[in-house]
Amino acid sequence: MVNRRNFLKLGALFGSQVFLGCSTTSDLNALTDGRGMPLHHTKNGFQNYPTVPEPASLGVEFWYNRMKASFKSYPIPEGYYLPEKKAIQHYENLKGQNTITWIGQATFVLKIQNKVILTDPFFDNSVDPFGTVERFVPPGITLENLPSIDMIVISHNHRDHLSENVIDALPNKNRIQVFVPLGMKPFFAEKGYSKIHELDWFESATVGSIRMTSLPAVHYSGRGIWDKNETLWCSWAIESNTGSYFFSGDTAYSPTIFKRIGSEFGPFNLSMMTIGTYGNRKYGINNHANPEEAITMGLEIKTDISVGMHWGTLDLSEEPPWEPPERFRVSAAKAGIQHEKTWIMKIGETRLLPMQK
Repeated sequence: MVNRRNFLKLGALFGSQVFLGCSTTSDLNALTDGRGMPLHHTKNGFQNYPTVPEPASLGVEFWYNRMKASFKSYPIPEGYYLPEKKAIQHYENLKGQNTITWIGQATFVLKIQNKVILTDPFFDNSVDPFGTVERFVPPGITLENLPSIDMIVISHNHRDHLSENVIDALPNKNRIQVFVPLGMKPFFAEKGYSKIHELDWFESATVGSIRMTSLPAVHYSGRGIWDKNETLWCSWAIESNTGSYFFSGDTAYSPTIFKRIGSEFGPFNLSMMTIGTYGNRKYGINNHANPEEAITMGLEIKTDISVGMHWGTLDLSEEPPWEPPERFRVSAAKAGIQHEKTWIMKIGETRLLPMQK
């Protein structure tokens, strides 16, 4: 019988040949309207499905508080990040093994079966063109010191998940495999990338022994005020014959989506979960899971280890910047999850990826 794991092993025999198609276990009819149009597609772009209420406008209070936040400075907690020289040494010490390195925000360097995968690359000093919201500390490993990248995985096009200068600057564009949600292929093609896999929810692409599947998320997209939701957003399943991993991107909690992911794609050896930027719910904005919801998501997708991300890099929300990891740990303990199964990594830290048992 050829199951998902055996399929990946067969894929390895074909080297870099790519297979495209829908997930074999998904009932896509459940996500389409009567005309066969996926329910997360709209006439002019995309929407969350199930739909999520959004505020009509953010109002003066939101923008006033965000402006005040741009003038704040926060003391950096001890042990929160590794100086770059130490971070590079950390990475080199585990060279040749399957590893995960947190660069900051939702940016990780994953090494899986000698392939280096870069997720949601954000390396800019500021998230906005005017420099009003700056990083607390530099990236764990700067752009010029990154290892050679084999694959790029993008969850959506927000500026804190996609640095245009990084996409411009990376060498060997003709050999890097790029995995993006619908609508984002032109962004990379215009910059010289040719191996671009643009996927809808529940579509997959396999390169060698690594299979990437675009999965639903509860969020939105846009790099400016005129392009909201013109491109899709997603989470990702990253599967190989040595392990299975989940990358949430930015997402709010859904009582249906993550149970479905767990049923069809779980269990996962490790999941990278958004745990910050939930403080703006006071304004009616709900597009990031809070730490408690991230723990619930981890249970529903059947992950062994959860890594907290999207915290402690930028001040984008009303919660204190160092609050998310503490709430993450407390919630995990209340759920009966062992301490060593809930990872709070230092920026720049490298750890061994858990493997398929």
